[in-house]
Amino acid sequence: MPIKALRIPTADGSADAFAAYPDGGGRHPGVLMYMDGFGIRPVLREMARELAGHGYYVLVPNVFHRHGPAPVIELPEHIGEDVRPALIGRLMPLIEAHTDARVLSDADAYLRFLTSRPEVAAGPVAVTGYCFGGLLAMRTAAAHPGQVAAVAGFHGPVAGEGPDGLHRLLSRITAEVHLGHAESDLTPEALGELNQALDAAGVDHTSEIYPGTVHGFTMSDTDAFDPAASQRHWDRLLPLLGRSLAKS
Repeated sequence: MPIKALRIPTADGSADAFAAYPDGGGRHPGVLMYMDGFGIRPVLREMARELAGHGYYVLVPNVFHRHGPAPVIELPEHIGEDVRPALIGRLMPLIEAHTDARVLSDADAYLRFLTSRPEVAAGPVAVTGYCFGGLLAMRTAAAHPGQVAAVAGFHGPVAGEGPDGLHRLLSRITAEVHLGHAESDLTPEALGELNQALDAAGVDHTSEIYPGTVHGFTMSDTDAFDPAASQRHWDRLLPLLGRSLAKS
């Protein structure tokens, strides 16, 4: 699958990004993929290529673009538990600086750019995200209910919005939703409360804990990686996109 480096115009300057898409030309349904907290790196390119191989144009922006091009901080080839706390300590100020206003402004820019690409088919798009990118995906879907037909978040802090914030978020979502939670992130009781909120908001959804997982289970360059759970994430994501996005 080809990968192309891109620059996305935003209200706060140009954001670096890349896109993966099928060989052979043509137009394909668009997918906006939000990175996890560690940012753009080889594993994200591998995942975008995998998704593109199923017939999608996948756009992956550097969410931390205001702090510099990716990688914003130097990352090891493998993120083990011995280095994770120090890396998180450096990244948390960037995550905390990504305010709601920035999230929504960037989402507008990313979707405008995605849908303007000559390789992207007309019609609705999907948004997916990992770690805090899962929350960004949900916020993007809530802000663009007429445009986003499917949204998926994996080991993301969606339930961390608090009852009032969660209600406001879910009440605006019209997309079909899949949430795959790490067992270390969400108790069965918290899952029940989240799913009750999804039901009350009328959101068409699946929301489940992936057994035996810890936060980050989709990322093969970390100690959290779980091959079975990673495959489960593809087994949930691909049918969701297939139902929601018409392929050309």
